Amino acid sequence: MDSASPEGRVTPFSVTNRSVLAIAVPMTLAYLTTPFIGLVGTGVVGQFGDAALLGGLAAGAVAFDVVFTSFNFLRAGTTALVAQAFGRNDASEEQAVFWRAVVIAIIAGIVLALTAPLTSLAGQWFMSAEPRVNETLDAYVRIRMLGAPFALVNYAILGYVLGRGEGSFALFLQASLNGVNIALSLLLGLTLGWGVEGVAWAAVAGEAAGMAIGFVVLLRRFARQPRLARGRIFDAGAFRHLFVLNRDIMIRSLSLLVAFALFTRQGAQFGTVTLAANAVLMNFFIAAGFFLDGFAAAAEQLAGRAVGARYEPAFRKAVYLCSIWGFALAGTMTTVLMVFGADLIALIATAEDVRAAAIAFLPWAAFTALSGVLAFQMDGIFIGAAWSRDMRNMMVLSLVVFVVALMTLAPAFGNHGLWAALHLLLIVRGVCLLAILGPRARATFQSGAAAH
Repeated sequence: MDSASPEGRVTPFSVTNRSVLAIAVPMTLAYLTTPFIGLVGTGVVGQFGDAALLGGLAAGAVAFDVVFTSFNFLRAGTTALVAQAFGRNDASEEQAVFWRAVVIAIIAGIVLALTAPLTSLAGQWFMSAEPRVNETLDAYVRIRMLGAPFALVNYAILGYVLGRGEGSFALFLQASLNGVNIALSLLLGLTLGWGVEGVAWAAVAGEAAGMAIGFVVLLRRFARQPRLARGRIFDAGAFRHLFVLNRDIMIRSLSLLVAFALFTRQGAQFGTVTLAANAVLMNFFIAAGFFLDGFAAAAEQLAGRAVGARYEPAFRKAVYLCSIWGFALAGTMTTVLMVFGADLIALIATAEDVRAAAIAFLPWAAFTALSGVLAFQMDGIFIGAAWSRDMRNMMVLSLVVFVVALMTLAPAFGNHGLWAALHLLLIVRGVCLLAILGPRARATFQSGAAAH
């Protein structure tokens, strides 16, 4: 869906720095716990001093993420539709959107868990790494996929919470999920010596804990609301609405994951040490991304609410404030990584050759925050407004640019060229979305005014 639904009226509301920060700060703190999972997992496996284990963990994580990020529409689509229903003051539709997402999550999660061996084989084929890396990848993926139903339901829960702008609740859920994951990674992976398998089991347990907590809280909330008719939840038109939005977000997510998978695969072609070094540095990029995702989450909720409320001034203010805060944070992140990145690398990797390679390419990873901030902000705005077709098209265009850059820069400049191609992907994606933001907003709000 690329516009608000025709029913409803204009519902003015104000967007201030306080309203942006009320969502962004808790969500930034929540997202901050997520990269620590990668850092802790990499650190646990890194203590074994084996580059093949680190490379296998990185490759396994990519195989897992390729699958799960393609289902990120469950979170993003739920956020958009709940935020728009929230803007229309339609509590029943908020709940109905949530249950539709849960139905999809459970079915898809069971299918993913059953097909874990196929995912592992596909990952091994794609990475074309050495045998010991493939063995580690296989062990990681087969275990992680057992938690697929829990993970996907958590997408639906987080999407509902973000759609309502409940940043503190989202922080509680993510901190609980990731806290269990981190604690068990240290216990199972390091203390008990399970290594990669321990890290994978810790992730499954964390997802199960997060889902249980989320359901307990939401079911109590829904019990105080009017009971939804089953026909409202399983309305065919509403499911079509959800699937149209989700289809485009899925294509966008798959395109992005293809780019990251190609990045990792090309790193593997440069050798196991380079693969392991890039894995360490990608944790920094992911950490910076989760910082920026806090303000992208604020943009999602506020933009979606403004579209649902048909109130363009709030939309424009949300775009402006979220972007200003995002760029300020990106600059801070780049500075911090440039100053302290080498020390962090030393903590994560014990192998000297991996450390040296990671430090050599540290500036490339540090500046991904600045090159990617516009893409993060535009993604949040376009997801919240449900302009899924535009987001999909610009992502595909950016992927084409990335592939061309990868084919030309990587052979000429090695790993430096590989990182340069990643920066081009981020910049092109952000600039393309920004170029169509104004016309898209005018068309959406003029259409809403005409319908009103």
